[in-house]
Amino acid sequence: MIEAISSLNYLYGKPLSDGDFKRSPEDFVVDEVLDIDFTGEGEHVCLQIIKRGENTAFVAKKIAQLAGVSPRDVSYAGLKDRHGVCTQWFSVPVPIKTQVEFSKLNSDSIVVIKQIRHNRKLRTGCHRGNRFIITLRNVTEPLDVLSRINAVRQGVPNYFAEQRFGHDGHNLVMAQRMFDGEFIRDKKLRGIIISAARSHLFNQIVSRRVKEHGLAKTWHREVFLLAGSNAFFEDDLNDDIVERLNREDILLSAPLVGKGEKGLTNVEREWLREFDSWHQGLAGLGLKNERRSLRVIPKELKLESMQDNVIKLTFELPKGCYATSVLRELINHKDVSLADKHNTGDVDE
Repeated sequence: MIEAISSLNYLYGKPLSDGDFKRSPEDFVVDEVLDIDFTGEGEHVCLQIIKRGENTAFVAKKIAQLAGVSPRDVSYAGLKDRHGVCTQWFSVPVPIKTQVEFSKLNSDSIVVIKQIRHNRKLRTGCHRGNRFIITLRNVTEPLDVLSRINAVRQGVPNYFAEQRFGHDGHNLVMAQRMFDGEFIRDKKLRGIIISAARSHLFNQIVSRRVKEHGLAKTWHREVFLLAGSNAFFEDDLNDDIVERLNREDILLSAPLVGKGEKGLTNVEREWLREFDSWHQGLAGLGLKNERRSLRVIPKELKLESMQDNVIKLTFELPKGCYATSVLRELINHKDVSLADKHNTGDVDE
């Protein structure tokens, strides 16, 4: 299970270069892209916060303490990694006639840069995506990284990243125990384990497809995902489908498995036989079959070569996609922050 990510196939071949990732928080900068027209009034205060070296849950707890509410009343669009400098939005209920000095949150690791009232709380996944500025250090083969940029601009496998599976793949070990009959009482932990199991099967299907077909070739019959939606449909390849793919109105996809046969191609059913106990275990939980985009395209991907074997990358990804999925096609990156035994496992999506 520890090799859940390292064993996945590369679209452009394994990189030749090694390099250090997250040597300091400033080497991993994330800005949340939130396309919301705030009303300027209402019983929720939305806070744009820069956090350094703190996880999202910790910041939410500090906001709750200051506002005098429960931490579960503080909302945010998505988790952001502890080991970085991340800008993200939070919302907290505050009565209209009540004023809270949220600037009291300001410290060496938390800075409130904007606050505005809104008529509803933020919900998970309400952001458009994230912009990344990543500095890689001790890069051994800078030219190999540079030679891969144009290929990576065309897209990479939309793999779930290491964070999804816990330290040393522990969430997948727990998933196996659950499918073997062990009952997980903690509902939150159980949800994390189920999510990790589905993500693992998704990665395996995508990896198999990358190995045998790449991501450019379209099968004669596919399950297509509607862009910007969770809706999907199955159809034969035809002129209209090709045109819609070119417009990116629809996307090639892979399964997040659940019960039933809907949403699986014949090829995917065949590939899933290797993981039948997990597939049936997830189906037995009553989960519906869903789909996820097969490929993710980093927008505005740029590379800047610095001195002393240092490279800076900038790009934007849609919500739910991982920066490390882009990195692994460019460089064999060593996450230095994982040496911290207190790594929280927050995700970058």
